[in-house]
Amino acid sequence: QVQLVESGGGLVQTGGSLRLSCAASGRTFSTYAMAWFRQAPGKEREFVAGTSRAGVTTVYQDSVKGRCTISRDNAKNTVSLQMSSLKPEDTAVYYCAADPDRVVPLQSAISYEFWGQGTQVTVSP
Repeated sequence: QVQLVESGGGLVQTGGSLRLSCAASGRTFSTYAMAWFRQAPGKEREFVAGTSRAGVTTVYQDSVKGRCTISRDNAKNTVSLQMSSLKPEDTAVYYCAADPDRVVPLQSAISYEFWGQGTQVTVSP
């Protein structure tokens, strides 16, 4: 069992940057593949970025490649998402998710067993 708490969301102008953080409880954080998802109003939850257990492998949705960087610190039980060149279409609730069964992150939300409650990111035009 792991509990996830996101922070760092907020309101930013187009072209701005934000850093989202996710703090995980428990001693087995390093055994989870971790990911960030987002969900905009009226849309399905979508994969944004993921990182493998050791942080060696990272995966990104095409629309955020070059603008987002996911990283993890297993000593501090945290995973972060650095976002830059933000666009209005990045507006969504961002969720941290943990997959205890895989080494590398998958892009399907059903693979993730544990979820945070989300943090709102709003990008103004």
